[in-house]
Amino acid sequence: MFRLFDCYLADYIETEIKKVSNDRVEELINMIPQIWIFSFIWSIGTTTTLAGRLKFDKWLRDNMSTSGVDFPQDKLVYDYNFNVETKNWDLWFDTIQPYTVDIKQSFNEIVVPTLDSIRMKFLVGLCLKNGKQVMTPGPTGTGKSVNTAELLTYGLPEEYQTLVMTFSAQTSAN
Repeated sequence: MFRLFDCYLADYIETEIKKVSNDRVEELINMIPQIWIFSFIWSIGTTTTLAGRLKFDKWLRDNMSTSGVDFPQDKLVYDYNFNVETKNWDLWFDTIQPYTVDIKQSFNEIVVPTLDSIRMKFLVGLCLKNGKQVMTPGPTGTGKSVNTAELLTYGLPEEYQTLVMTFSAQTSAN
């Protein structure tokens, strides 16, 4: 949880080159409850089933009322991303450009964004850009490799280089 939280603090750390103004620090202080809740959702609350997510959503909303965080009521807490630029809770699909199929692509090159892929790429990208190790466990056939490859190839700043090594369930140590 704190690794994810720490990713949001990185922009507020002073260096020899970068100074952080008191206004920026105040801005961060005002966002800490939202960032903490977002980090809580995507660390502790993410390791459950759909039924567990419904229970966690209810529990979090019941216990969040004293935090001063105004959370949208329309959907589950898992359906929102906290946008530090606008200081709003945005639906995950609103964080990407509308998808259109490039007619020049072959069928096997088409990757349609889903709610899970958008969330996964955002969270993995956030961690990688802040020097945090990431593991993406899950059942086979759920898009982990495809989405990770797309993120590493197209979704990171150009100072990142990708070295691809392929492993599968059939890979052995011998």
